Amino acid sequence: MNGSYAKPKNAAYGASADAPFVTTSTQEDPYPYQTGFGNRFSTEAVPGVLPQGGRNLPQRNQYDLYTEQLNATSFISTRQTMQHLWFYRIRPAVAHKPLQSLSTKHDMVASFGLHNPYVHFTPFTFEWGPLGQASTSEPTNFWQGIKTIAGHGDPTMKEGLAVHQYAANVSMGNQAFVNHDGDFMIIPVQGRLDIQTELGRMMVRPGELCVIQAGLRFKVVLPDGPAHGYIQEIFGAHYELPELGPIGSNGLALPKDFEIPIASFDIDSSDWEVVLKLAGELYHYSQNHTPFDVVGWHGNYAPYKYEMTKILALSSMKDQLDPSAYCILTAKSKISGVSLSDFCAFTPKWVNSLDSFRPPYYHRTMASEMMGMIYGTYAGSSKTLSPGALTCDNSFVAHGESYQAWKKATSVALEPQFQGEGSLSFMFHMSSHVAVTKFAMERHAQTKPPPESLWDDLQGDFLNHLPEINEKLYRAGRQLIEIPSA
Repeated sequence: MNGSYAKPKNAAYGASADAPFVTTSTQEDPYPYQTGFGNRFSTEAVPGVLPQGGRNLPQRNQYDLYTEQLNATSFISTRQTMQHLWFYRIRPAVAHKPLQSLSTKHDMVASFGLHNPYVHFTPFTFEWGPLGQASTSEPTNFWQGIKTIAGHGDPTMKEGLAVHQYAANVSMGNQAFVNHDGDFMIIPVQGRLDIQTELGRMMVRPGELCVIQAGLRFKVVLPDGPAHGYIQEIFGAHYELPELGPIGSNGLALPKDFEIPIASFDIDSSDWEVVLKLAGELYHYSQNHTPFDVVGWHGNYAPYKYEMTKILALSSMKDQLDPSAYCILTAKSKISGVSLSDFCAFTPKWVNSLDSFRPPYYHRTMASEMMGMIYGTYAGSSKTLSPGALTCDNSFVAHGESYQAWKKATSVALEPQFQGEGSLSFMFHMSSHVAVTKFAMERHAQTKPPPESLWDDLQGDFLNHLPEINEKLYRAGRQLIEIPSA
């Protein structure tokens, strides 16, 4: 056969992929995406614009595009932690008018030290309702509608975080926003967010989260009208998938379910404004072209989105697992083995634990816990969490269910139960005290203090069993407990 390949009898050629996998568009989301958390991606809106032949920086790019690199980690970071991007764009990001301070009043806070008069560390329990729709008499876009609720640390120290609510009623128009302080995790509650980034477009729906990293310019359009939701911002660190340990190779959030935009660019020579946040202060500059002109890019510092109901959460046949069993993303602190924040989502699940107390138990923890609701009905008994609302229990502050809920849970017949149908809630589990902002304590329109009588009816039912207990103590030869007089 002269070395040629002969196809065996009864064999047929199959098929080969002609491109990497991308998702297909839907009516709710018109954009395709690459998939895979933390991958190194290569994407080009015009074939051939990415350099070949082992180089990132050719003498001259195809079609005279400019080369630009964005480094999100130091040059000497380990390969495991290195994050950066190479852009091939119509104009480099440096092409703009001089920066100026922006005098617009805002309620974004970045520094949470004891010296800041706009924040206060307090052990009080807080509950805030939805920030709600921005007033129609005051057009408010996405970045204008961000209100900081709580946080700790400082972006200048590359350590800490902030928790915000947002409410907007207009799209951003010819305007982009860039956050130099940290990575945004955005969680819509009402209204989709059509987000255009330098790397491509994402449509983020209620029930999904998206992460836009520090230094990336983006614009938010409101296709469904007024929108509101939550943001967590982390300083210095980046979100990671939690380690699986004994769970094995599959569980929690699967890397393949994270969606990353593909290259997309505009040709636009109209006037644009870019608003920049640095150390909590706002600046801006103008330019005579769109900032969204990246024709191709490659790297691993890319925005992404994730549908939270896809998590493979864990359950137990007895007792309760910790909230980390529902962790989607985590961020490391500077303390070895301690996370900066764990983001946990609570999706519908079967509860079939045997001879176990099923509601959340009475709890104190070194972490601060902030709960939010995306849709559905909150099943807890000591708070009135509704979609868009937010609660805060600071570190070591006791929390738990009402006495009535405890009584029911300790006496009800235990049958398999499907919990949380039609509901989605989440928790920011933050390993530090958090300071609450002056806005959240004094000017938030939906502040809900806990009822003063919430725990008044909680009984020490142990005392009802003292005769029985004394009988056991007597048989054991121990000192009896004096029964208090009525």
